[in-house]
Amino acid sequence: MLQALNTPKARTTALLTIASYLALVVTLVITTFYPAPVEGVSIALILSVKLIPLLLLALPVLSGNNRGYIWLGFVVLFYFTRFVVSSWLTEGDWLQVLLTIESFLLFTFAMWHLKVNRAPAPSTE
Repeated sequence: MLQALNTPKARTTALLTIASYLALVVTLVITTFYPAPVEGVSIALILSVKLIPLLLLALPVLSGNNRGYIWLGFVVLFYFTRFVVSSWLTEGDWLQVLLTIESFLLFTFAMWHLKVNRAPAPSTE
């Protein structure tokens, strides 16, 4: 885990990213069952639609792979957009606001990690 770290700060930013990634996944699972599951729709289907895009990036995120973090940024922007629209339409439902904040933090931490974890510049000697 966390093999591709180029600076000491990168460990901190990678751990923050992993924590916010896990928080978003857990919150998405919880919101499937709370306040009540949607009637007539398969729980497995709902969970797969919510989680597959994020879970496809689990290994790159947990290993600290920069390319995986770049893809995570793209995917999280879709989640963030959906959560902002849902927050607006539900007039600030606390679960939608929480998901918006979590997705914003995940994107921010992932991009911060990419900035901190740049490969060292090649020497010109």
